[in-house]
Amino acid sequence: ILNRKHNKCKYILMLTKSQIKLIASLSQKKFRSQHQLFVVEGKKGIEEFLNSSMELSHLYATSKSFEVDAAHFTQVTEAELKKISGLTTPNVALALFKMPKNQEVNDSKLIVALDAVRDPGNLGTIIRLCDWFGVEHLVCSEQTVDCYNPKVVQATMGSLTRVNIHYLDLEAFLKSSDVPKFGAFMEGDTVYN
Repeated sequence: ILNRKHNKCKYILMLTKSQIKLIASLSQKKFRSQHQLFVVEGKKGIEEFLNSSMELSHLYATSKSFEVDAAHFTQVTEAELKKISGLTTPNVALALFKMPKNQEVNDSKLIVALDAVRDPGNLGTIIRLCDWFGVEHLVCSEQTVDCYNPKVVQATMGSLTRVNIHYLDLEAFLKSSDVPKFGAFMEGDTVYN
């Protein structure tokens, strides 16, 4: 909006139908991959991501309690937040972050490898545990749930900012790596015996 009297420009950003459509589409992996964006909800989680190397695409919040560039911020009402949130009870803010570029797996330290973990909550918990124990690289088979799934992101409680997740052919990776490997298998012998 241009104020001719004072020759100043004031930007008022409103939630648009295309933004609502984009945010809703990010609940599906193919659209997250296509747009290279993922959703983070809740004040604490968003602050973790803002304080990391992750790049903010846009922030939608019911108040201006975040320190972000105005071009990347839209103040929304609680009703609008409820429209775009994947949560039953939205928590004051929702942000879109850009997916980070893939890094190489550093096999000089401990790596956790996962084969076909399909439950988002389980993957989120494993990512949190990796963060807690200082594991920087998590290698996942291509059948493992997407780490940018909103339920995984929520379950990581910000740990996704400190653990590098790699999706690859797990069998080929394990065969090509000459580091010692230890596995946990359902049909294995009990460690207590």
